[in-house]
Amino acid sequence: MLVVLAALIPLLGPSAALHGTGEAEAPGAGGIALLRTVLFAALCIPVGEVFVNRLARSVPGARTTPPDALRSWSPWAAAAGFLAALGLASVVATGNLVPGGLSDVDVGGLYASRDGKLALLEVNAFLVAGLCAVSRRPATQVLPLAAVIVAEALRAHPTTEHGPLTGSGLTLVHLTCAALWVGGLLHALRVLRLRRDPAGAALLGLYARVAVVLLAAITATGVCSSLRRMPPGTILEQLTATAYGRALLAKVLLVAVVAALALWARRRLRRAADPLTACTPARAEVAVLGLVVAVSGLLTALPVPIRW
Repeated sequence: MLVVLAALIPLLGPSAALHGTGEAEAPGAGGIALLRTVLFAALCIPVGEVFVNRLARSVPGARTTPPDALRSWSPWAAAAGFLAALGLASVVATGNLVPGGLSDVDVGGLYASRDGKLALLEVNAFLVAGLCAVSRRPATQVLPLAAVIVAEALRAHPTTEHGPLTGSGLTLVHLTCAALWVGGLLHALRVLRLRRDPAGAALLGLYARVAVVLLAAITATGVCSSLRRMPPGTILEQLTATAYGRALLAKVLLVAVVAALALWARRRLRRAADPLTACTPARAEVAVLGLVVAVSGLLTALPVPIRW
């Protein structure tokens, strides 16, 4: 039941998380949460493709698949990320309010604020990433995608916050590892649809070994970030009494389910007669990871209970 409730929170939006907390919902919070979810998903897909393609180079026989057999999703992801970043930039340009029309958007004002400059950086970075994705060297999109991650890390921790550089560093590692984990698993499963052979199983096993390190880094940075915003003495109360705490609790529950599915897939890789049967729990893992991405987008639209 807890897992079902955790899955419903991102689907029902900010109103469900804010219900009964006494906290006010920011204008357009639902739309902002949706745009952030699209932006995070658009970041994960190309990062995962570059990551898994690089892993495949160390697997014998994994590169024999015809290049055109598996169409890249990176250009479409970059286009979705560009539109999401553009929508978020329009909100920043109107003073963090939902614009009623084009006349309400002050594009020039974006250059006058820190948040505006970061929003413009994300828009331009996704545009460049899309151009790189359709070029002869799609791996070069790593650079603009890294710029998006840096911008998100800086945006999440304003200068008025205590120790903003520490928070940005934690978010930088957390978001990078999450993008590699989510996007990498998605692309690895796409590759396995074409490679039902030992090379495909070897690729999934190699990804699984790296994913253990990624999960450890995500857990460590997530715990540290949570303790910075919700000190140990108040964290139990805030997990149920604040919207941010409820969404964070939902994320923790969903990540626990993901970890259990990952463990199940890893056991099948090692012990099953056919290692590729690990694809079944891995596909379920991707589905739950999609909910985790949605919760992450929702967290950015909720009021943060900062208590120093």
